Amino acid sequence: MTENCTTADAIIHGCARLTDDDSFVFNCNRSVECFTCCCGDVAIVLTPYDALRLKKALGLDSSEFLEKHTVSPFTKEQKVPVVLLKMNPETRRCPFVTEQGCSVYADRPWACRMYPLGLAEPDKPTEKDRAFHFLIREDMCHGHGVGTSLRVRDWIESQGIEEYDMMGAPFKELMFHPFWDRAEALTPALIDMYYMACYDLDRFRRFVFETRFLQLFEVDDARVDAMRRDDLELLDFAMQWLKFSLFQERTMKLKPSESRAKRQAATDVRRNIYYA
Repeated sequence: MTENCTTADAIIHGCARLTDDDSFVFNCNRSVECFTCCCGDVAIVLTPYDALRLKKALGLDSSEFLEKHTVSPFTKEQKVPVVLLKMNPETRRCPFVTEQGCSVYADRPWACRMYPLGLAEPDKPTEKDRAFHFLIREDMCHGHGVGTSLRVRDWIESQGIEEYDMMGAPFKELMFHPFWDRAEALTPALIDMYYMACYDLDRFRRFVFETRFLQLFEVDDARVDAMRRDDLELLDFAMQWLKFSLFQERTMKLKPSESRAKRQAATDVRRNIYYA
């Protein structure tokens, strides 16, 4: 089989499907002549957990991180924004790459951890059509066939991918929701709600604590306290909020009220109309 897995069709029909116990030979360090070549002229899609890790590592507010280090191209074919790591406009390389390697290595994105492994996941997996890993081979990469043999499971463990998979599971569930198959384009307000809840977490915290949100929705006191200081707790809450605001799932509960005005206010909050 060919390993030129650069298109969806090639991946599905032409790439060897690797199980967790399959092995490959690969090495990446300063002794390999192509060291950091893969860190330039590349589209690195960030997950919410990627963005959270990076903004904390850099000591930035989420809004500042997004403005400085990401781009979010949006076309009429898209239903939600995609957040990409912004390359250096002059060198077209990742801004965090140095001669010594990655300056944010401990908090590098999921995609960087995975390379040279790719992951193919069908929208609706079946017994015969499950998620599988495959090898990405590019001309500029000379790390293949160098070093010792590694099992897929060992690579995943050594690169800290399991944590990223676990923390990214709610976002993956959100993106694979059947709502997107039938939904029309979101309103600008709902697009902003999605973007804020997924990526602009410090702004989402202000949305929860500096509007009428907690007056309108029942949230356990312990969770409210945790969300004030724990970004992971807040991110999990944000995923639950999006299920409510986008999909109308019962992941949030309105406080008991006979006031039609308060219920309208809750609806407006769901639609991302802010209340001071």
